[in-house]
Amino acid sequence: MKQRFAPAVWSIIYLLLLLSLLTPFSMVTAFLLVVPVAVLFAALPLKLFMLHIVPVWLAVALIHPIFLVMAAFFLVPGVIMGQLYRKQEPAMKVLRYGLAALLLELVLLLVVGTAFFQLDVNQYVDEIVTMTTQPLEDMGSSGALTGGLTWTAEQSEAISRMTQMMLPFAMILSSLLIVAITHAIARPVLNRMGVSVPALKRAKDWRLPRSLIWYYLLVVILDFASQDSDSRFLEVIVVNATPLLQLCFMIQALGFFFFLADNRKWHPILPILSAIPIVLFPPMQIIGILDLVFPLRQAFSKNKR
Repeated sequence: MKQRFAPAVWSIIYLLLLLSLLTPFSMVTAFLLVVPVAVLFAALPLKLFMLHIVPVWLAVALIHPIFLVMAAFFLVPGVIMGQLYRKQEPAMKVLRYGLAALLLELVLLLVVGTAFFQLDVNQYVDEIVTMTTQPLEDMGSSGALTGGLTWTAEQSEAISRMTQMMLPFAMILSSLLIVAITHAIARPVLNRMGVSVPALKRAKDWRLPRSLIWYYLLVVILDFASQDSDSRFLEVIVVNATPLLQLCFMIQALGFFFFLADNRKWHPILPILSAIPIVLFPPMQIIGILDLVFPLRQAFSKNKR
């Protein structure tokens, strides 16, 4: 692809991604919508950027106004990440700012929707869960489920309640996936277009703050406290903080295996394969915790000498 045609191609991609939001593919394409904005803003001057973006917005506005709302939502993190790419800021800073922008927008949407449009997220989640689990309830009541299995309304209610409480975690995880996918695609594209973009640290150098251990201990204490309390606030904190910390420990454990493979000159595929048991077998997270608490990497480096 010649560099002079690249912005036009990304404008077409941007248009197609916006149009896909009202199709069944939206569950996938929504995670890609920040990419064209970030690429175009980083590679072009502001006037040329607007020259490529505005026609796309006008085209989708003629089809349905909802496209403009979605475009505006994904424009903000795209512009922020594109500006940081243009300044050649560290990759981790780009991810943090993009993540913060998406989260703030999601919170703002919830506040505005609740205050002005009578949006009830809990009721919406309950309706989705009920619609999803109703066939299981019908099968259970008719004896269609095999092995003596049953599905009751109480189980559906429990899932609905847990889903409602884990909304913050879902918002954080989805925002994190969007910025991570954006960086993974935008960086090589921008490098080919002549815009130098710093890479993330190599996996063997991934080290998370040791303070996560104290956060983990605090969550454990809050978990015990919430069991003897009727406070929904404490329960929400525990339910959302626990999987986030577990995800952090998984990343730390994966970084340790990459370090170990590099230190011992193992085959590069081995640390990649280690991700499978780390994700599927939760107790493997203890490796990430130990790597945070103790100087394991220094010990292995000394042993090698």
